[in-house]
Amino acid sequence: MSKDINRAAIIGTGVIGASWAALFLARGLDVVATDIAPDAGPKLEAFIDAAWPALERLGLAPGASRSRLQFTANLDEAVAGSDFVQENGPERLDFKKNLYKHLDAILAPGTIIASSSSGLTVSEIQSACERHPERCVLGHPFNPPHLIPLVEIVGGAKTSEETIERATAFYRGLGKRTVRLHKEVPGHVANRLQAALYREIVYLISEGVVSVADADTAVCWGPGLRWGGMGPSLLFHLGGGDGGIEHFFDQFTGPLTAWWHVLGTPELTPEVRATIIRGVHEQTKNRSVQDLAAHRDEILLGLLSLRQHEI
Repeated sequence: MSKDINRAAIIGTGVIGASWAALFLARGLDVVATDIAPDAGPKLEAFIDAAWPALERLGLAPGASRSRLQFTANLDEAVAGSDFVQENGPERLDFKKNLYKHLDAILAPGTIIASSSSGLTVSEIQSACERHPERCVLGHPFNPPHLIPLVEIVGGAKTSEETIERATAFYRGLGKRTVRLHKEVPGHVANRLQAALYREIVYLISEGVVSVADADTAVCWGPGLRWGGMGPSLLFHLGGGDGGIEHFFDQFTGPLTAWWHVLGTPELTPEVRATIIRGVHEQTKNRSVQDLAAHRDEILLGLLSLRQHEI
C-alpha cells in the first residue's frame, strides 16, 4: 500500500460507500465516513458488521479493526487530515462540481480525491477545482467493492500522472486489480461491456428467441464460468488450439464478424420491460434481495479463494 495513505475519508455511505469503508478498514486504514442521510451512521455500522465475516475469510491486514471507523455528518470534519478521499455522492454534475470545489479549497494539496462515479467524467467534475484539479481521479469500483477486485482508474484533462500512479498503488495495495483508461468514455469500460452483452440479451428476449431465465443460464453456466477465470481474448487464444489466437482468427473471423452484423438493437419498451421483470421474479422463487445477495457473495468468495494467488 502507498505508505503515505493511512487515513481515508468516505463521502456518501450508501451501498458503494459502505462497501468501500468495510474494505478500507479490513486493509488496516483509519476511516472517517460522512453522510447526511438519517440513520446513516447506524446503517453503515450494520453493513460493516454484516460484511466483516467475508472479509475475515479473505484475510485481514495487520491492525485491521472495525473500531478504526469514525462517522460524522459534518463533511469538513470527516475529510480533515485525510490522505485519500473516496467520494460516492449522487450522480449529478452540479452536486459533484460544488462538492469538489469545496473539497479542493479545504484539503491539503497532497490529498487525492477519487470518485466512484459510473456516469460522469473527471474532466467535468474537476473543472470546478481552482487550486489543485490535478489530484482528482476516477476510481470506479464494482458492486460490492469489498469483494469485487476490479477498479477502473481514469484521469481527467487536468489529472497529473503522479495522481494516477499514487491512486493505482493505493488500490493495488488494497488487493484490487486495476485497469487504466487512457481516454474518457461514457460508462468507462466494464459497464460498456456489460451494456453490450445485455443489449443482445434484451434483443433475444424481445424477439422470442429465449426466455429470461434461459438467457441468464446461457451466460452464467456457459461463457460466464470461463470469464470468471480468463478474459475473452485469452480464452479465444485457447480456442485456437496449438495455433493460438492467430489460428483462432484464421478460422473464426468469418463467423464472428458475420454475427456482429446481425446483433440486435432493441428498444426497452414497456412490453419488453414487463417481460423481463416477470422473468426475473419467476427466477427468484420468492427469495429476497438479501438472500440472493448472500448467495452471490458466497459464490464470489469461492471464486476469489481459487484466484487468491493472482490478486
